[in-house]
Amino acid sequence: MLILRVLENVLQPSFLQKMTILNLLEKISQDPEIVIDIFVNYDCDVDAPNIFERTVNGLLKTALGPPPGSATTLSPAHDLTFRLESVKCLVSIIKSMGLWMDQQLKIGDFFPPSSSDDESRGGDESNLSDYDLQSEAASEYSDAATLEQRRAYKLEVQKGVSLFNKKPSKGIDFLIRNKRISGSPEAVVDFLKNTSGLNEAMIGDYLGEREEFSLKVMHAYVDSFNFGGMDFGEAIRFFLRGFRLPGEAQKIDRIMEKFAERYCKCNPTSFTSADTAYVLAYSVIMLNTDAHNTMVKDKMTKADFIRNNRGIDDGKDLAEEYLGDLYDQIVRNEIKMKADMSVPQSKQSNNLNRLLGLDGILNFVWKQTEEKPLGANGVLIRHIQEQFKANSGKSESIYYCVTDPAILRFMVEVCWGPMLAAFSVTLDQSDDKAATSQSLQGIRHAVHVTAVMGMQTQRDAFVTTVAKFTYLHCAADIKQKNVDAVKAIISIAIEDGNYLQEAWEHILTCLSRFEHLQLLGEGAPSDASFFTTQNGEPDEKSPKSSSLRKKGTLQDPAVMAVVRGGSYDSTSRKSNTSGLVTPEQISNFISNLNLLDQVGSFELNHIFAHSQRLKSEAIVAFVKALCKVSMSELQSPTDPRVFSLTKIVEVAHYNMNRIRLVWSRIWSVLSNFFVSVGLSENLSVAIFVMDSLRQLAMKFLEREELGNYNFQNEFLMPFVIIMQKSSSAEIRELIVRCISQMVLTRVNNVKSGWKSVFMVFTAAAADERKNIVLLAFQTMEKIVREYFPHITEVEAVTFTDCVKCLITFTSSRFNSDVSLNAIAFLRFFAVKLADGGLTLIVEDNDDDSSVKVVDGEGTDGRIVTSKESYWIPLLTGLSRLTSDPRSAIRKSALEVLFNILKDHGHLFSQQFWISIFSTVIYPVFESASNNKESHVQDQSLIASGSPLPQSQPWDSETIAVAAQCLVDIFVSFYTVVRSQLVGLVSILAVFITSTGKGYASTGVGALMRLVKDLGSRLLEDEWKDIFLALNKTAVSTFPGMMRLIRTLDNSEMPDDAQVYLNNSNLSSNNGFDNDDAEDDNLQTAGYIISRIKSHVAALLLIMQVITDIYKSHQQYLSSSNVKILLDTFSSIASHAHHLNCETTLQLKLQRACSILEISDPPIVHFENESYENYLNFVHDLLMSNPSLSKEMNIEQLLVSVCETVVQLYLSCASSESASEKRVKSPIIHWILPLGSARREELAARTSLLLSALRILNGMERDSFKRYVSIIFPLLVDLVRSEHSSGEVQTVLSSIFRSCIGPIIMNS
Repeated sequence: MLILRVLENVLQPSFLQKMTILNLLEKISQDPEIVIDIFVNYDCDVDAPNIFERTVNGLLKTALGPPPGSATTLSPAHDLTFRLESVKCLVSIIKSMGLWMDQQLKIGDFFPPSSSDDESRGGDESNLSDYDLQSEAASEYSDAATLEQRRAYKLEVQKGVSLFNKKPSKGIDFLIRNKRISGSPEAVVDFLKNTSGLNEAMIGDYLGEREEFSLKVMHAYVDSFNFGGMDFGEAIRFFLRGFRLPGEAQKIDRIMEKFAERYCKCNPTSFTSADTAYVLAYSVIMLNTDAHNTMVKDKMTKADFIRNNRGIDDGKDLAEEYLGDLYDQIVRNEIKMKADMSVPQSKQSNNLNRLLGLDGILNFVWKQTEEKPLGANGVLIRHIQEQFKANSGKSESIYYCVTDPAILRFMVEVCWGPMLAAFSVTLDQSDDKAATSQSLQGIRHAVHVTAVMGMQTQRDAFVTTVAKFTYLHCAADIKQKNVDAVKAIISIAIEDGNYLQEAWEHILTCLSRFEHLQLLGEGAPSDASFFTTQNGEPDEKSPKSSSLRKKGTLQDPAVMAVVRGGSYDSTSRKSNTSGLVTPEQISNFISNLNLLDQVGSFELNHIFAHSQRLKSEAIVAFVKALCKVSMSELQSPTDPRVFSLTKIVEVAHYNMNRIRLVWSRIWSVLSNFFVSVGLSENLSVAIFVMDSLRQLAMKFLEREELGNYNFQNEFLMPFVIIMQKSSSAEIRELIVRCISQMVLTRVNNVKSGWKSVFMVFTAAAADERKNIVLLAFQTMEKIVREYFPHITEVEAVTFTDCVKCLITFTSSRFNSDVSLNAIAFLRFFAVKLADGGLTLIVEDNDDDSSVKVVDGEGTDGRIVTSKESYWIPLLTGLSRLTSDPRSAIRKSALEVLFNILKDHGHLFSQQFWISIFSTVIYPVFESASNNKESHVQDQSLIASGSPLPQSQPWDSETIAVAAQCLVDIFVSFYTVVRSQLVGLVSILAVFITSTGKGYASTGVGALMRLVKDLGSRLLEDEWKDIFLALNKTAVSTFPGMMRLIRTLDNSEMPDDAQVYLNNSNLSSNNGFDNDDAEDDNLQTAGYIISRIKSHVAALLLIMQVITDIYKSHQQYLSSSNVKILLDTFSSIASHAHHLNCETTLQLKLQRACSILEISDPPIVHFENESYENYLNFVHDLLMSNPSLSKEMNIEQLLVSVCETVVQLYLSCASSESASEKRVKSPIIHWILPLGSARREELAARTSLLLSALRILNGMERDSFKRYVSIIFPLLVDLVRSEHSSGEVQTVLSSIFRSCIGPIIMNS
């Protein structure tokens, strides 16, 4: 404690004493073991003082010197000496901490803990006997976690003590809340009695409180004393040693009352009652104050004391002799607290004193004390003597020895703040070389310790401090100590680079500024002029710059900005760009530049060259910091620089040979940097960066890459990202040129890099600049023609990317030759694939090996072989090209696609063919399928006013070629693709029902050719599939058409065209729009009429197709297939009749046709033709295949169809049906002639009626006789009806003569 008191005395110290103490501390701090042991055994011990912390703080006070304005006896020379010595001590401490850390880390790396006994003790065997170690309680290798707990416990206890000394209740609550003491009164009592540092007055105040818990604590406190056998005066003196009585009478009363009760309990025979002890205690306290307070003039006599205590023993007097003795004790020996007699000291070990070298100084102090008192410190010295003598020969202290470097973290937390303040103030205020050198050395050691221990905040604080003291941001004020700081920065970078992490940014910033000053001093043109000038403008300024150090004047803006200076954190000096620069400032600046010559370029470049020796984590942190500094340089609006950018390229070169995992992390950082800068608005900066990236890429591609790795792709990805995002055409063109150069010169080494190459060219193919597109395609053409094996030797993905790239080129709008050549290359790819051009990839795979392709552009998750997987992107790409809006591209893609399938389809498995149909062929005809779906959507389109589909994406020639190719492919590979028959027929059926020009004829022709070529090869189920597909196609159109015509239900049509025209003219003349609704209705009606015509034509065409198929292949058709055909005919005929029954609709459509001057929808014709086809098909079936007809009872069906036909005719010829006439009584009346419209319809139906009658007339007599009951009433009605043709009477006459007559005659 004497050492600390002398050390902490900064105002009036003794020079000899303090120098002795500082020399002693310097020697002690040079021993790493002693420094660590002091902290561990004192600052981590709850019962010991914080010697290490107080020592460091004392040294800080000495280093800072007396506070400004304070009175001191120190001379300036002595003050400077003290400051220097204290800084030396601090440097020695942090240096020792670093040496001990290095030693322990080395031991931990190479030796087990059990073998390091000697090392942990400093290697001095002779000192072992001086340690008093308890084997059970202390370990030579204490756990760092235990020390941390001890340290944390001590800090919290000290905080609790501090709070207690301010307000006792808060301190107790804090300790209980943090579980440093339990919540019991006994635990609090133990804390109050045994904890050093507590204010005794605050203890008395707390014990005198009247709160419930405080009262319990006071009672427990008093009860903890054993007054048995003690004299009353001795007992009260013993009781009051631990606290000071409070000044409030009520608090004293509560404490004395409890004391009296406890004393009487321990001494039952001493007094009659506790009241006696209570009153006597008060009297003793009053006597002590009266006798020993110098302010009291009239002292209490013994007689007065005896008189004051008469009758206090339950009305009786205490013995005068007893009271007299008590009086004498108090007067002779004042009742004092323990703190009044001595300063609390922790237990010390005599052996430890010898170890720490304290015996000599203490003996020196003791001898001086015996010879001459030390004034006010005499009591303290006597107490120290007594304590050391009392503890000598005892081994009560436990000595801890540690080897875990983690203890340094706690030491740094204690000392880093004072050390930083001491070193910073010394550097700032002193120009003495010894002092500044010591401070810089201390900072270097502090950075080493904090960096290795991973203490980021402390490490960055020290690095930032030394970086700021370089004054490179304010070059005009540089001094020698600042140059030394630059040297220290470089030393830190070289020695502790593996542990600097984020602190690298400060160091690299300093190096950047240093290099900038060097260039200015040498007169080199600034980087800003390189970025912003053209055609030799820098050359004009270079001569002026070269004379900077000679002339001493210069008006270069960059130099002027540096001379004016700025803050450390400013990346540019725009905050201080105004104002003139004086010649004196220029002169100072030039002289300072000469000072910087002490630091050579070798040391500067050594840091970057040394980067290849950094550890994995360190090099990543280094690169991150370098990129950040470079970004700041490049983004400077007034003075952009490329120093750090060039160093990035160098560092990347130096570290390119690192292991792949480390290099990937490095490149991840560099890649993001190059992308950010490559997208810079400053074109010159972006070009410089892209050229730097090209250099690195060329270097990297010199290294070979094994298969299935992705390093090259990751390396080239910045080119891809910048190509896709850059708005600068110059940058995009530069990237294409760079990639072209790299590929053509390093093609043998490119592996996974092909993916990035093709991604760049894909982006170029879609570029808006023609020269970029053509430039990229030239390279692609060379790659495909000359280096195709290199593309396919890696993996299928590379081939896929190449195909995607070529497909993108086919979309080029600048040059159709590029698009057509790209398609030709796709065909070339197919030839190569078929010829085994991909054997390098698949040679290790068996022929039947398979992979599951789940790509949406692939095979919908189906299983295909490895070889076949290469065809997928090629074929799907061509499939998408068939929908290109350009006719030439569309036709070329169709031709190439189907030629590839036809020429190489024999290489495909059945499973792969299925995939081809689902992902390649069917999508080609999606436009037709979408047209089919438009039937369903017509109603909503009309209601919403949306434009109606009027055109198809393909012309008739294209669709004809596509359908023809589709059938050719299917017929050629029918054995493996026959499962796709339904899909094929569905496509052709959609063509037949499509409204596009030429679609229907194309569909019919393709279907007939398909059936013709495959007729004999089709199985019964396949025929069934064909007919079901046709049936489904026909029937699926019915609901859509009915919904479409229902849209006219609420529409009104003008009754007369002339009236409509007159109303329109009148409305337009008056400015009204009343005819808008009628116009909309007419537009809707016109569209519906067009749709009905197309609908009728399609369904009749389907019936014709079915008839033709049956006639040419009836020998292959079973009864079940024929039934499907009959159902189809019946469905279409019924649908036609249903349409013709919509009389209201027909009237509206007729009015609309009249106004629009278009032909009426052929609804009656549709009904006649559908029944005509139906009737002829059933009749032909009956005539051509009697056995099948008999099996299916076709004759009855024929009669039923004929009956329907006759009834349709009769319903037109008369307003009453035949059934109604039969049930009514015969009444003679006039038959009115038919109207003109009815006559026209009757004439249209006559042909159908004649066909039905002739079929009935041609029936065998037995067959006719079986159905005569159905036929005869119809014939009678026909006789009574009006006819438009005489042929009807002729055929009726023939039936009656040849069929009815014989039946009547025979009956």
